[in-house]
Amino acid sequence: MFARKISIERIDAAGLRHACPLHWIDNFAMRNFTNEPIFDDTLPIANGLLEAGLRVPLARLKPAMEDWFRRKGYLKADERLEVSELEN
Repeated sequence: MFARKISIERIDAAGLRHACPLHWIDNFAMRNFTNEPIFDDTLPIANGLLEAGLRVPLARLKPAMEDWFRRKGYLKADERLEVSELEN
């Protein structure tokens, strides 16, 4: 089910990359109450790393995570996320 490894990095105002803390990713992955079943196929594994199933679209994952992290106060206005699939 979790066939892909996804890198989740916070890009700060200076352009520096930081692996998103595991608890941020876990908080996003545990939000079953948002009616987004497409993200059920995700499993946080470490800082900056998420395993995901083949049906999880990165084009939807990034904005959904960014929105969630901003609402939780994890991301500042001048920060952004970079979400990318790692090669196996």
